Amino acid sequence: MSKEDNLVIHEIYASIQGESTFAGLRCTFVRTTGCNLRCSWCDTTQAFYGGTRMDRADVLAQALALDTPLVELTGGEPLLQPAVFQLMTELCDAGKTVLVETSGEADIANVDPRVHKIVDLKAPGSNESHRMRWSNLQHITPRDEIKFVLADRTDYEWMRGVISEHRLVERTPNLLVSTVFGKLAARDVVAWVLEDKLPVRVQLQMHKYVWSADAQGV
Repeated sequence: MSKEDNLVIHEIYASIQGESTFAGLRCTFVRTTGCNLRCSWCDTTQAFYGGTRMDRADVLAQALALDTPLVELTGGEPLLQPAVFQLMTELCDAGKTVLVETSGEADIANVDPRVHKIVDLKAPGSNESHRMRWSNLQHITPRDEIKFVLADRTDYEWMRGVISEHRLVERTPNLLVSTVFGKLAARDVVAWVLEDKLPVRVQLQMHKYVWSADAQGV
């Protein structure tokens, strides 16, 4: 069996989308196993290891059976598994709005253009900022989203510089900023954004308020 025909899956479940411009909408999550980064604030470390190896066709069938308008591929880092690319195309062909949440280190060049790419640019507080693949920005379109997770004021100032240096507003209007849950107050980020008039969307991780910060499979 080739790598294009099967995936290692941590979980598949239906919930609401907790972040992004699609927040609050019904969504099926296909969470893959494995990640090559170790962000200091990662909240899905359970997906680093384990999981179940599944035929791509079975993953597709399970995702479609949950009957939600959105399907998100997440992880871990989904783009580490070659079969994810064909799976996203098949989900698009099935009429789903498809999202992929990716770290910013993995190459996004071959993602189906119908997919909404949510690319996380790692700020210094993640301890993985040096791993970013800046060439990915060439593949960002107005339908895609760039996400920043901030741990402190230093991260905020880094984000502000990146937005300006890379002229991100010319690539997409969807610049998202959230805080490391429990570490940086969202009200502080709101104040900074207002002061600097930054063209970003401040967001909360909705699922952590509906359920709890440690809840899984929701």
